[in-house]
Amino acid sequence: MDFEPVMGLEVHAQLKTKSKIFCGCSTAFGAPPNTNTCPVCLGMPGVLPVLNKKVVEYTMKMALATHCSITTPNRFARKNYFYPDLPKGYQVSQFELPIAEHGWLEIEVDGERKKIGITRIHMEEDAGKLVHDEREPWSYIDLNRTGVPLMEIVSEPDIRSPEEATAYLKKLHAILRYLDICDGNMQEGSFRCDANISLRQVGQEQFGTRTELKNMNSFRNVQRALEYEIRRQRDILLDGGEVVQETLLWDADRNVTNSMRGKEEAHDYRYFPDPDLIPVVIDDDWIEEVRKTLPELPVERKERFMSVLGLPEYDAEVLTSSRELADYFETALKVYPHGKKLSNWMMTELMRELKGEEGIEISGCPISPENLGGLLNMIDQGTISGKIAKSVFMEMMASGKDAETLVKEKNLVQVSDEGELLAMVREIIEANPQQAADYRAGKTKLMGYFVGQLMQRTKGRANPKLANQLFAKELSEG
Repeated sequence: MDFEPVMGLEVHAQLKTKSKIFCGCSTAFGAPPNTNTCPVCLGMPGVLPVLNKKVVEYTMKMALATHCSITTPNRFARKNYFYPDLPKGYQVSQFELPIAEHGWLEIEVDGERKKIGITRIHMEEDAGKLVHDEREPWSYIDLNRTGVPLMEIVSEPDIRSPEEATAYLKKLHAILRYLDICDGNMQEGSFRCDANISLRQVGQEQFGTRTELKNMNSFRNVQRALEYEIRRQRDILLDGGEVVQETLLWDADRNVTNSMRGKEEAHDYRYFPDPDLIPVVIDDDWIEEVRKTLPELPVERKERFMSVLGLPEYDAEVLTSSRELADYFETALKVYPHGKKLSNWMMTELMRELKGEEGIEISGCPISPENLGGLLNMIDQGTISGKIAKSVFMEMMASGKDAETLVKEKNLVQVSDEGELLAMVREIIEANPQQAADYRAGKTKLMGYFVGQLMQRTKGRANPKLANQLFAKELSEG
């Protein structure tokens, strides 16, 4: 019996505003507990919320970037539920009139492109955070996060595999970073994902019973959790059982899901329009004003890298996967205007070192893009060889110094003086008469031996192209 997974994702993106959605409290992460709070975000009696305009504009940017239509007017509602980290007893969100609806994103998995529908995007406030004491049977409440602006992006149930889910998430994440409206830090909770998943028999139109997955704080964990849940539900159905509708937590240490709470029926949040907040009216002029601020997005940048710079699709995809990486590439390109050669260095030497044990982000790279471009210029100018350039590159990663400084300090300038090299070439041939005779007898692979001898004498600084030319000339004349 073949089953088909049906998945939809709910993504919460914390917006990069300086103040909260309805008050002036700071949104800075890592402040001492309960210090970024005020009577408004704590819901004290008699206070009135004031909507942060930046939250609306940031959400409009994401709506336009994902082909959504903007709803006007849109309206805030109170979502009523009780939890220790929700001081008001309700969350201000949007319900029947969200700010944006009916969008889509295109993803690519195994060479096949597919559109994933976006049902809605809406604005809401975040809740606080419970900090559980591992030694004692109680929890602490930190309300700093209460009122931090969130944007929720709800997909259609168009996702059919964990790979598609990961591709969709990475695409959303990249767009948010390109727009500079969310830092995308999954470890700190500023980019969070919940997944709804069910299985149905192939060819069946009706959806199966779904479960909701929470607590997935990395792309890898999202994929692993979905793979596990597909296996778990499939085993239940093959055994003739029924999947129970419930909310599950992903345990990344044990690679299993654990039941958080049953959800036999949809929870009644008793939504109603927030009486303290008027509807948000967005006119065409405001939409166009925001549209003009949109940067070049990943898809557009990828197409430009391919059409203008001639990069292969794979290179362009990798280099535009984050705004910071693409910016680094384009800054280096101003110093070293050879796109493919620069791309090769970034995708091999640079990316390998960044993904090392410490996992450095491109923003923290010790080598500036200008200095990387300078290193590659030194190769093309014949100042250093490609082999020496790799050792210089490693020194640059360790010290942060530029290539020119390091080459001078370590006396690594390539020897390209023909007279100087010719004298050494003749000495090497004279010292190796048997190898010279074998070469002249047709064993041309011995050229590597002779060039290697020269490289040993010059400590790798001999110009390899010139060395080959000189040896070929001298050996043929012998």
